[in-house]
Amino acid sequence: MKAMTLNTFGGIDAFELREVPKPVPGAGQVLVRVHATSINPLDYQVRRGDYQDYVPLPAITGHDVSGVVEEVGPGVTAFVPGDEVWYTPQIFDGPGSYAEYHVAAENIVGKKPASLSHLEAASLTLVGGTAWEALVGRAQLRVGESILVHGGAGGVGHVAIQVAKAIGARVFTTARAEQFDFVRGLGADVVIDYQKEDYVDVIMRETAGQGVNVVFDTIGGDTLTRSPDALAQLGRVVSIVDLAKPQNLIQAWGKNASYHFVFTRQNRGKLDELSALVERGQLRPHVGATYSLADIPLAHARLESRDNGLRGKIAIAVVPSANTNATQAQS
Repeated sequence: MKAMTLNTFGGIDAFELREVPKPVPGAGQVLVRVHATSINPLDYQVRRGDYQDYVPLPAITGHDVSGVVEEVGPGVTAFVPGDEVWYTPQIFDGPGSYAEYHVAAENIVGKKPASLSHLEAASLTLVGGTAWEALVGRAQLRVGESILVHGGAGGVGHVAIQVAKAIGARVFTTARAEQFDFVRGLGADVVIDYQKEDYVDVIMRETAGQGVNVVFDTIGGDTLTRSPDALAQLGRVVSIVDLAKPQNLIQAWGKNASYHFVFTRQNRGKLDELSALVERGQLRPHVGATYSLADIPLAHARLESRDNGLRGKIAIAVVPSANTNATQAQS
């Protein structure tokens, strides 16, 4: 099978498209023909060596799968060949999704929502699971509460807005001016131009000085330090960004704030919850660009660029078709 392998840590030239042996499912595992995968910040962080102690080389990386079960191992009862499935491979525990085939444990695999294409489904597994764990599992966002989603037009952010609205929250988000219509279309109630406005000032004005109940950090920087200024009493901050620089959290003490740090865990339960939202029309991933398996290095380069013009996710069409066998840019 063809796979995009990582032979050394570094830039996009560290990748090589190679022929590698097709995996064989063991007990409790399924062999999936990968139709699509996608690109996440975690992917380029792995490539450049942020987690090199956990990734022996050469490696097949990638953290999203949408595809079709081709074979099942002994003891598998939930799936049969021909089932359309989606999941996030177990991170740092075996090969990833940048390949034509992937083997996964049955218990992390879910039935793909019928209303999503493979490109859409592959664009939702990791970011959807992350948003669900952050907002539902950790922040325990409730009906009638308010939340600030930093980076609402991004991969995780655009899903978090939709999940928060499905819960029944009032959603604030930060975005560039050219992304305003996009994030409003997702359900954002108040959109803040982070290039021209201070989000703390806007939130305090819009909430009559009360602040929001939850801040969801997808961008890093000084967000952890500044979040208490925008929080209500007993507010919660959830971050998915790994920060090497120490943060001053003294202001959080006065708000009785709690902080949560999320590195998403794989399980079928979260996928089933996301599927329910998809089928009720409350959640849909946005594919902002599509690339081929061979063009994964170009996809990495685009996502890493600060001025990439993206909305939502970059999808990778592993199984080519008439409209996905070449690099495409979409709105």
